[in-house]
Amino acid sequence: MKLIRPDELPLAIEALEAGELVVVPTRRWYMICANARDHDACARIYAGKGRPRSKSLAYILPSLGAADERFIMTPAAIQLASDFWPGDLAMILRWRDSEYAEQHLSVGVPNALVTLDSGLLGQLAGRSRVPIVATTANLSDPSKAFGPAITAAEVERFVAESEISIAYCIDGGISPLVNHLTIVDCTEMQAKITRSGVVHDRAVNAAIAAASWNLSHAKK
Repeated sequence: MKLIRPDELPLAIEALEAGELVVVPTRRWYMICANARDHDACARIYAGKGRPRSKSLAYILPSLGAADERFIMTPAAIQLASDFWPGDLAMILRWRDSEYAEQHLSVGVPNALVTLDSGLLGQLAGRSRVPIVATTANLSDPSKAFGPAITAAEVERFVAESEISIAYCIDGGISPLVNHLTIVDCTEMQAKITRSGVVHDRAVNAAIAAASWNLSHAKK
């Protein structure tokens, strides 16, 4: 694995498009990334982390517009996207096209875990010619893991322990938040928080309530 600077992002993009894995820093953790349609690359992530195949990887949107193009956006999902994207919130959304979804099995079918990142991860997705999936850089087994990496040095430790092959790691310093994405299930009309994280539950519930209020008044 080679450490590179944030301004060398094109190197990471080229590696992803060639079927390799890269690690990118976010405000929360360092994330392993792959081409979402490259089943072999995604399988290497699962194997390296020891991650159960039942746990989907996160689909990183290239833009806000791509959310509505590829996924069914309920009123709550639209409100949450307006309030918190790009940012530290992810939503579980239904794919619009089942055939297209089948090309992204690592993301989940018929529902996917979806986010729009505000930093380098978002830039990576926005500039890449292939769709991007990501997950934290750490072993999945709690008895072996030291937690998701928050520095490039911790990524190097993870790579040594897992023996996973990573082309590049962008050294972005220390991830300051050390917390997970907040996850909201928006597959039904009534959205619900499934994992608390960086975005506070009160803020999420306020957005969901606003969407419900707007919908009820629009029907009057």
